[in-house]
Amino acid sequence: MVLNKDTAKKTAELLLQINAIKLEPENPFTWASGWKSPIYCDNRVMLSYPKIRNYVGEEMAKQVETLYGKPDVIAGVATGAIGIGILVAEAMGLPFIYVRPEPKSHGRQNQIEGYLEPGQNVVVIEDLISTGKSSLNAVKALKAQQANVQGMIAIFTYGFATATENFSNENVKLHTLSDYDHLIEQASETNYIKESHLQTLLQWKSNPQQWK
Repeated sequence: MVLNKDTAKKTAELLLQINAIKLEPENPFTWASGWKSPIYCDNRVMLSYPKIRNYVGEEMAKQVETLYGKPDVIAGVATGAIGIGILVAEAMGLPFIYVRPEPKSHGRQNQIEGYLEPGQNVVVIEDLISTGKSSLNAVKALKAQQANVQGMIAIFTYGFATATENFSNENVKLHTLSDYDHLIEQASETNYIKESHLQTLLQWKSNPQQWK
C-alpha cells in the first residue's frame, strides 16, 4: 500500500533516473526464478547517490513515524535493505539490527545481528517486494526472538497478488514508497517508455509467471 501518490511518483522517477529500475519490454530480463520480465529492479544502486539515498531514507523514516510512531528498533532485511535501514534508523535516532536469510553456519550462528530485547517494537525495512517470501522469513525470525513486529516498509513492490496474499496470511502490514502502477504512470508521463510498450508492461503484471 502506497501512502502518498506524490512520493510514489517522485521515488519512481529517481529510481528510473539512476537505472536502479530498468524497463526493457523489447529485451526482457530473466529472473533467478526463471520468469521473463520487462523490468529489473536493483535498489542498491541508490546507495551510490547521496541525495537520492537521503531522500528515500528520510521519506521512509517519515512513514515509519506516521504509521507507527517511534518503534524501539529498526530492522533491515539482509542484504539489500541493510544500507537503507541504517539511514532510516539514523534519521530517527534509533538502534538498528539486520536479519540474515538464515542463521550463520559458524561462530554464534546468529540470524539476527545486533541487540534485540524480547518484547521490543520493531519496524522492518525492505528494499524490494516480489512474492514477499524472503521478507516474511525475516519477520518470522524476529518473532521467534519475541519481537513485536509492527509492520514493514519497503522502497518498491511489483504489486503481485501473491505478495498481498502472503502478507495477509502472516498478518503483517506492508507499505511501500512506490509500486509498479505508479512507476508505469510516471514512466508514461515522462516519455521514459514508448506508448506502444505500455500495454505490454501492464500485461506482464497481470500474469508474470506466464509472460513471454
